[in-house]
Amino acid sequence: MTDEQQPDIRWAPMEPAPSNRGRIALIVGLVVAALVVVGVLLFFLLPRGEAPTPGASGSPSPSASPTASASATATPVPTTEPEPTTTPAPSMTPVTTPPPVADPSLPAFRAQVQGWLDDALTGLDIVGETSGQDAVSVIDSLQDDAQRLAESAAPGSIEAGWTDGVGAYQQALTELRSSAEGGAPASDVLTRTRQAAENLRTLVEL
Repeated sequence: MTDEQQPDIRWAPMEPAPSNRGRIALIVGLVVAALVVVGVLLFFLLPRGEAPTPGASGSPSPSASPTASASATATPVPTTEPEPTTTPAPSMTPVTTPPPVADPSLPAFRAQVQGWLDDALTGLDIVGETSGQDAVSVIDSLQDDAQRLAESAAPGSIEAGWTDGVGAYQQALTELRSSAEGGAPASDVLTRTRQAAENLRTLVEL
């Protein structure tokens, strides 16, 4: 066994480990700052309940519910019932009767019917001189005039006589037309028709 020189081992001092206190302090500071910010946010964002009324118990009584206690201590507010709205009655359109027709004066009525009564005498003269269809055409025209006479409102003083006289004149014209359809009109019927027209003229003082 050979004697070899062993290396001389020496212990060198180890470098001190870096200190973590500064980093830990920074982390702790950040955590504290975050907690402060969260606390401020919660303080402003969370709804805050109203302060309890003086004299109220801090803890609710186990035998009374919150709803019951609130209704018991609440001051009753008088309720006013709404006044009933009155619906306006539907407006009914009044039925107005037309005013009575004013009673015309005799001169005004005479001026209204004189033309038709004058044509009656002229037409009857033509009928006495013709026959057949020519006489029938004239009589048809006289019947139209007689209808206008019947529709005219006569004064009250002659109303009854006017109505009867126009009716008699219309009846005579009907018989005269029937007589003219067969040839020459009968003279007696023509005379009766002329007399009916004259009666109407006398009634209105023509």
